[in-house]
Amino acid sequence: MEVNDALIDNLSNLARLEFNAVEKEEIRKDLERMILFVEKLGELDTTGVEPLLHMSSETNVLREDILQGSVSREAALASAPATDGTYFKVPKVIRKA
Repeated sequence: MEVNDALIDNLSNLARLEFNAVEKEEIRKDLERMILFVEKLGELDTTGVEPLLHMSSETNVLREDILQGSVSREAALASAPATDGTYFKVPKVIRKA
């Protein structure tokens, strides 16, 4: 696979990124190394190797979804640094333009 300016421009457009000439050259070198690595993997003999969906044969053991009590409002607000008695008070982070 040839890594050319058209490919880099297409990838940068898809990723919504902009690159200058120096960055494009670095990206070209990185892509060429990645492609060489993948092509090298293609040389391996994988005869008899079964495809994997997961790296482990273990399965997740999930707990039952049981309705349980939670922390009361009073207990949660007791450890809050600032409260108005009903809600947590936090610093304003959004400003109107």
